[in-house]
Amino acid sequence: MGIHLIKMPDIGEGIAEVELVEWHVQPGDTVVEDQVLADVMTDKATVQVPSPVNGTVESLGGKVGEVMAVGSALIRLQVEGAGNMAAASAKPARQPEAAPAVATHSDQAQAVAAVQPAHAAEAKPHAPTDKPGAAPRASASSGTTVVPAAARVQGEKPLASPAVRKRAWDLGIELQYVPATGSGGQITHHDLDGYLARGAKGTTAGSHIAAYAPREDEQQVAVIGLRRKIAEKMQESKRRIPHFTYVEEVDVTELEALRQRLNAQWGAERGKLTILPLLARAMVLALRDFPQINARYDDEAGVVTRYGAVHLGIAAQTESGLMVPVLRHAETLDLWACSAEIARLAEAARTGRAVRDELSGSTITLTSLGALGGVVSTPVINHPEVAIVGVNRMVERPVILGGAVVARKMMNLSSSFDHRVVDGMHAAEFIQKIRGYLECPAMLFVE
Repeated sequence: MGIHLIKMPDIGEGIAEVELVEWHVQPGDTVVEDQVLADVMTDKATVQVPSPVNGTVESLGGKVGEVMAVGSALIRLQVEGAGNMAAASAKPARQPEAAPAVATHSDQAQAVAAVQPAHAAEAKPHAPTDKPGAAPRASASSGTTVVPAAARVQGEKPLASPAVRKRAWDLGIELQYVPATGSGGQITHHDLDGYLARGAKGTTAGSHIAAYAPREDEQQVAVIGLRRKIAEKMQESKRRIPHFTYVEEVDVTELEALRQRLNAQWGAERGKLTILPLLARAMVLALRDFPQINARYDDEAGVVTRYGAVHLGIAAQTESGLMVPVLRHAETLDLWACSAEIARLAEAARTGRAVRDELSGSTITLTSLGALGGVVSTPVINHPEVAIVGVNRMVERPVILGGAVVARKMMNLSSSFDHRVVDGMHAAEFIQKIRGYLECPAMLFVE
């Protein structure tokens, strides 16, 4: 048997270090060639690192959340034969020349994948070694009875994914008392099912623990991966940009009627339209008169770059966190082409297939919380842009129109601007311009 050392691969694009966001293996696991060992993150792209050989995991080179340099030791495998560490067996392990670089699968290293969903780690559960004092464990999915385990020792925290923790919270289950059958001792959804099936702490099957019982539990969640990138981005934006927010009320009754009419006539053939393509078109037209808002500000160089092309960032919420795929050259797209591209980008972001070029280079951003849009919001500018337009919830309410009280569909636009570059008057005029297009949607098609 020999040792094969796998180093952190060079992802390319001049990146010197990456963050380790997830391990797919643990010491003692057997791996095969091309099996995914770990997920690492650079900017907003997650890259899977495969194994180039068959072997058994001897040790891991870092902890989840750790930032590691390219070329550093990622994982050690026991392999048949000499392995790539044979030449270094007589030298101290700390000498860098003892570990020649390992060729990696470049096509795999370039592939972008999302952070694995909560259920992914449960797809191939391993039976972990029972801890002292714990009762025997059995898989809930095997159909056998799960023997209740003793409470974990004081200070020992149960391991579970965020999805499992949320479900347990909703069910009123204390994870401290749930036997774990997942990889590395993690509690899985199957474990929760088995716990409910036998009755939680003696209660009837599926019943909740007392809803009003006092709780003393705490949970510490490491800010890693995409969540860390989002936190750093938002902190940098708020630290460097003096934001101001302008809110305007818009009557979108006619716009909504047009959208429904277009969908009724063309929806089956061209696809259903949401309000976003109409908003995108209104922004494209309004930016013709306000080029200083379609810009990026390099505050270190003291240079504002104004763009003729509208590369519209579309803020999208994913299971991994907020991402901003970019609708490139929005000025060239009609409503249906714009709608199709927005849908494609949103799906790519949600599934982790968005490539780096699709997540960078925006010149202005459009953000919407959809039905959860609230009345007013204060969106944070996507640095180094100078403006972001936020869409709030559409509601029907009474409005005085022509001396009569009528029902109208109303919606607020809550938009933020960089006060170093955009004056308050220009920001208000820009939003009023958008409002004019939305309240008289025929103007969207008049050149």
